[in-house]
Amino acid sequence: MARTSRFPGFYKVTVQERRALVGEATGADVRDMERALEGGGLDAETADKFVENVIGTYALPYGVALNVRVNGHDRVVPMVTEEPSVVAAASNAAKMVRAGGGFVAEADPPLMIAQIQLHGVPDALAAAAGIREHSEEILKLADRAVGGLVARGGGAREVEARVLADDVVVVHVVVDCRDAMGANLVNSVAEAVADRLAAITGGLIGPRILSNLCDRRCVRVTCVVPAEVLATDEMSGSAVIDGIVNASRFAELDPYRAATHNKGIMNGIDAVVMATGNDWRAVEAGAHAFATRTGRYQPLAVWRRFGEALEGRIELPLALGTVGGTLRVHPAARLSLRMLGVTDAQELAMIAASIGLASNLAAVRALASDGIQRGHMGLHARSVALAAGAAGHLVARVAAMIVEARDITLEGARKAMNVLAAEAGEAASEVDVAD
Repeated sequence: MARTSRFPGFYKVTVQERRALVGEATGADVRDMERALEGGGLDAETADKFVENVIGTYALPYGVALNVRVNGHDRVVPMVTEEPSVVAAASNAAKMVRAGGGFVAEADPPLMIAQIQLHGVPDALAAAAGIREHSEEILKLADRAVGGLVARGGGAREVEARVLADDVVVVHVVVDCRDAMGANLVNSVAEAVADRLAAITGGLIGPRILSNLCDRRCVRVTCVVPAEVLATDEMSGSAVIDGIVNASRFAELDPYRAATHNKGIMNGIDAVVMATGNDWRAVEAGAHAFATRTGRYQPLAVWRRFGEALEGRIELPLALGTVGGTLRVHPAARLSLRMLGVTDAQELAMIAASIGLASNLAAVRALASDGIQRGHMGLHARSVALAAGAAGHLVARVAAMIVEARDITLEGARKAMNVLAAEAGEAASEVDVAD
């Protein structure tokens, strides 16, 4: 099968059948999926090498977003999340975007910033000038600390000095991390140049560590969505566009709304980041810091009318890796990259940002039309049914009953189970009488 992300009726088939479909479309081995995903993909002994004081592992659902096309290429996108509706919503929105040609994405080179603070500096302005004069020397020192990275085409690229106060200077060494997220590499650079910077400035060495506001490593994604695919039973596509544009403007004007707007974006991005073994806390920190770059917290994605279509765009810093770290030892993370078929970290970042834009589209469309609860609560009902003790085919039946009754609670689910049990008992009695 040619690589595709279109699997009509995917949710209707069994887990095993889904694995077979994904494997056939992506080239990922079904046996690898079974080994990597059963039980969370990580045994306690391996987990003990990840973090401290391990007593077990904690599994989260691993799903795939469908219908995704980025820069003309189909992707089946792995997502790890505990929140109902996130995967389905991203898949549905990606299908709408697909009708307009798919996502168009670009990514900056993988540049990260090593920060070295110098305090107690006698003359901050003179110190900054001195650092600029010695920039070539500093770059060579930095490169010597990460020889393996230099051999792979990366390394230190630039030195900046910023005066923060009369006696405080911070130095940024910009490092090309290639396909690594880069935290350890950048921290090594910061340590390697600190003593020389102190000597140049006459100051004392303060914190030296990477910055998660990696605004040299941004991703930008755009999409165009035809009006007709946005329409609902109650609203025309054009009316939905107007509602989405209004919701976008609301987020642009109000930081309270922007925070929730951006949370919906990160629902999608974080899920891809986790599935690929990357650091979602670093990504969150960078994204929200970037959202304040104008001095006011702003939405990362905005939507505008484009004739009879909707145009969306997103920009945010996104430091992801396809080598090193968790990827070396977590089988599910390695499986995710094989499934995606990415060739480098920039490609992975573009896919993750596209899922973020899709997640945002799903949310603002719901807000502009049916309301956010309708679809979300329908999926949440399954979790409630499970918590109430439903199993097997009863999960879907109980979920449907509590949605229809508008009572999506544990008590509502238990009542539904009692009704089904009574019906089953009556059916069994009828069979006995017939016999």
